[in-house]
Amino acid sequence: MAAVFLVTLYEYSPLFYITVVFVCFLVTSGLVLGWFGLGVPVILRNSEETESSTRVLKKRMRQVKNPFGLEISHPATASVTKGITLTPDCLEDCILTCYWGCSVQKLHEALQKHVYCFRLKTPQALEDALYSEYLYRQQYFVKKNDKEEKYCQLPEDAQVVDFGPVPRSRYPLIALLTLADEEDREIYDIISMVAIIHIPDESYRLSCRILYQYLLLAQGQYHDLKQLFMSANSTAPSTSDTSPGERSTDRSLLEKAGLAEDEPELHEENSKDCVVCQNGTVNWVLLPCRHACLCDGCIKYFQQCPMCRQFVQESFPLCSKKEQDEDESTHI
Repeated sequence: MAAVFLVTLYEYSPLFYITVVFVCFLVTSGLVLGWFGLGVPVILRNSEETESSTRVLKKRMRQVKNPFGLEISHPATASVTKGITLTPDCLEDCILTCYWGCSVQKLHEALQKHVYCFRLKTPQALEDALYSEYLYRQQYFVKKNDKEEKYCQLPEDAQVVDFGPVPRSRYPLIALLTLADEEDREIYDIISMVAIIHIPDESYRLSCRILYQYLLLAQGQYHDLKQLFMSANSTAPSTSDTSPGERSTDRSLLEKAGLAEDEPELHEENSKDCVVCQNGTVNWVLLPCRHACLCDGCIKYFQQCPMCRQFVQESFPLCSKKEQDEDESTHI
């Protein structure tokens, strides 16, 4: 249809035909080169245009002190029959309560009750919300800044060797950290932490790990604690205890269980410098991919994460400019 129109136009007026073709050429060139300010490949623009057009939203952050810390000691040796060793690290005196075989449905109902009904600031409050839908409970007192290991194990008479096939109706282990002193609950915004821990058994041998961590606030909200993916191998978890074959098996098991996330391997970098300029210190976290890989100078040039190419919706700094200057002066 267009060819017929052009032939007819040429027969009517060759000069007018040449003019139309030339105008179309100018419009097309303008679109490609970005003369009209429309979306075009970033590589064709200069640095000033790129900086002004690709700035992403900066997420407003509020600093909150988290009094709870929990790690798994010797995860390679943990199992349902042998037990697990946990290392709490708390800023105040706390109570560590472990629930074996906790109901998945009742736990998430309890988290919703924290939002709408009552606050889960004590172990008794969580037990009331769970309606005793767990197999066994253990409790430990954790002193302030004490990193003593706590050993948790099912009793032999429980005769539990696995928690059934995937998808499961019970979590292997739920660890609840709450503040022991009632006065501390009035000081901190975060009043308790719930950690969902997978422990390998006879039917599901995925390596021991923390699947989810929830921070419960005094105002009735709770937040899912997420891991940041740093560009330095010094901040990434060690994988020396597992072979590549075992890691790929764990990955496939996580995908079957619906628990896998797109977590790229970031252990090849050897420095904490920006992955783009290799000069500035990494300070910005990109969302939703959670990669911490850009410095203050490079963040303004990227709409996509330079590591996974996912579009950046928001970003936030790990520390302010003032904190960076204070840290540098301290090192000097």
